[in-house]
Amino acid sequence: MLPEIENVKAEIINYTISNKKELEEFRIKYIGQKGLIKELFGLMKTVAPQQRKELGLQLNALKEMAEAKFKEYQERFENQTNEPILPPYDLTLPVIPDSLGGLHPISITLNRIIRIFRNIGFDISEGPEIEDDWHNFTALNFPHNHPAREMQDTFFIEKNPDILLRTHTSSVQVRVLESKHPPIRTLSPGRVYRNEAISARAHCIFHQIEGLFVDKNVSFADLKQTLLYFAQELFGKHVKIRMRPSFFPFTEPSAEVDVFLGTETEADRKLTKGTGWLEIGGCGMVDPYVFKACGIDAETYTGFAFGMGIERIAMILYQIKDLRLFTENDIRFLKQFIRIS
Repeated sequence: MLPEIENVKAEIINYTISNKKELEEFRIKYIGQKGLIKELFGLMKTVAPQQRKELGLQLNALKEMAEAKFKEYQERFENQTNEPILPPYDLTLPVIPDSLGGLHPISITLNRIIRIFRNIGFDISEGPEIEDDWHNFTALNFPHNHPAREMQDTFFIEKNPDILLRTHTSSVQVRVLESKHPPIRTLSPGRVYRNEAISARAHCIFHQIEGLFVDKNVSFADLKQTLLYFAQELFGKHVKIRMRPSFFPFTEPSAEVDVFLGTETEADRKLTKGTGWLEIGGCGMVDPYVFKACGIDAETYTGFAFGMGIERIAMILYQIKDLRLFTENDIRFLKQFIRIS
């Protein structure tokens, strides 16, 4: 191929056409009566007769390529004005952020709690939500006439033998005690079920996280210091806790745990009913009966357990007043937590 033909071919390929005016300039320059391709056909007179056929084929191919490009842009501009060709989107617009959703407030709260306890050596244990009587009640020292064993308080799936939806994640702790040898330091998070009327403060489905620490010479002082550390990590270093005597079948002694949020703000006064104190969970030293039921030597080992409702903690952290919001899946509520880590 002659250099003149190669040069014109390269020009046609790289020629930029953005509007009808430039398209007409392209036509005149290359395929018009006085265009470059017409001039190139004059080369036929300057080459030997045996080369004219090959040269003619090359010139015809060049002309067809130019005409094809002209026709392509002509069809494109048929219904357009002389405005520049724009991409199918506006490059000047801001980037559209990804809308991949976010974590549920319960998950956010759970992750925060787990991170705090992981820092002091707790691991995670999980168990089934459908439980038997032994793991949910008997091994935890619940008497046979305890109200929780009645249909009005617990969702039973079968009777004799009793199969039920677990009422607490303490059943997971029983399974851990049965399968592991101390020292044990574990958290048991998960869904639990109780036969309660749904209201702003109660629900038949909610989430708990319970902790268990078993080793030699574990004392109530260890329990109190662990919960103080947790409260200050979650709510702030200024927070104090108090422990009020209580009763749970599976711990002795037992206590309710309150945190002091203060009364400086209107929100705190409303949340604590003007006292500054708010209950966050229960705790106690593991009852020797539980150790015996699970095959742990109560003369050698002691331990403590604690539990709290994750929804309750989330309600405190984010000033949420109605428990039902967590399960209604209202996007107006949930989207507030997309950027909360």
